[in-house]
Amino acid sequence: MSKKPLNVGMIGYGFMGRAHSNAYHVVSQFFDREYQPVLKAACARNKEKAEAFAAQWGYESVETDWRALIDRDDIHLVDICTPNNTHMEIALAAAKAGKAILCEKPLALNVEQAEIMTKAIEEAGVPNLVSFNYRRVPAVTMAKQLIDEGRLGKVFHYRSQFLQDWTISTDVPQGGAATWRLDVNAAGSGVTGDLLAHCIDSAMWHNGVITQVNAITETFVKERMHAESGKMEPVGIDDACIFHCRFENGSLGNFESTRYARGHKALYTWEINGENASIAWDLHDLHRLSYFDHGDEGKLRGWRSIHVSDHGGEQPYMDHWWVPGLAIGYAESFVHQLADFLDDMAKGVKSQPDFRNALQTQYVCDAVIQSAKSGQWVDVKKA
Repeated sequence: MSKKPLNVGMIGYGFMGRAHSNAYHVVSQFFDREYQPVLKAACARNKEKAEAFAAQWGYESVETDWRALIDRDDIHLVDICTPNNTHMEIALAAAKAGKAILCEKPLALNVEQAEIMTKAIEEAGVPNLVSFNYRRVPAVTMAKQLIDEGRLGKVFHYRSQFLQDWTISTDVPQGGAATWRLDVNAAGSGVTGDLLAHCIDSAMWHNGVITQVNAITETFVKERMHAESGKMEPVGIDDACIFHCRFENGSLGNFESTRYARGHKALYTWEINGENASIAWDLHDLHRLSYFDHGDEGKLRGWRSIHVSDHGGEQPYMDHWWVPGLAIGYAESFVHQLADFLDDMAKGVKSQPDFRNALQTQYVCDAVIQSAKSGQWVDVKKA
């Protein structure tokens, strides 16, 4: 099929800029889509770093001002891989210019910004997607299919955790290019917006809307040196968060996230318990889905491990990759996300999760922070 070029303007060159750039390189090799991504321009304030990034990933040109990138007629898709406090201004300008938008999570610094962004993007009518990439891990996508088929029956419990340990040292600074996630002015929140946002998005995709939350948070290191000022400053983000919740379907949820779980670099897990079956997943073994079916014969009843790597169309995305039985990994979730986005754009349908979907996650995050401050149950607003 004849391909239509889709010229990409990448804003940001960090971890997510690399993950997204890799997806642009790979997607057309494995997925036959009408649109062909073209790495047209990379943008960052530091010209030297932007040029190095562009050379490494094959971007044709460099900009040091994102406004100049958006003003270019040859840019069709703006990819926002920058700190959270910059998302709104960039997204609003891109929408006004009629560009398609791929935005990293969380959507915004706070709910107020997220509402403004969602309204503007919907009024502009531009294609938009927020990068909750774990939805596109084949095992996670397959879990959604099993749930939608009714295999679990009535759901009683959803539990999830996302544990890391990289900020335990008091010598880790806040702010700056490397550690902006520890600066409340750049990030908006700590583990709630960074890690729990993933857990919340997956939970509501699998199990429906969260309606009420009750949370506690803790900031274990109260002051850190700021990388830009060189001064010790108060830490405003949450280092750890635990919350329980109610879902609209009547089930209960329990969530935990911290950057102080020594020995865990990225332990993201979830489990769903239903009347007929249970299902669980672990990022450390991301190609496997654990499944328990109470309908199995008694002497054989037990948890089974499903290796999601087969062909034949029943296991999501895998027909596009290698021979049956060979696993893929984290990077491919971004490839799947992009393949779906390109397909949706060609068909003129909305992609998920879009800005409004991400706004609902932002409402939950906001309610969690409110609850931790008040010590009370907080109702979650509906997007």
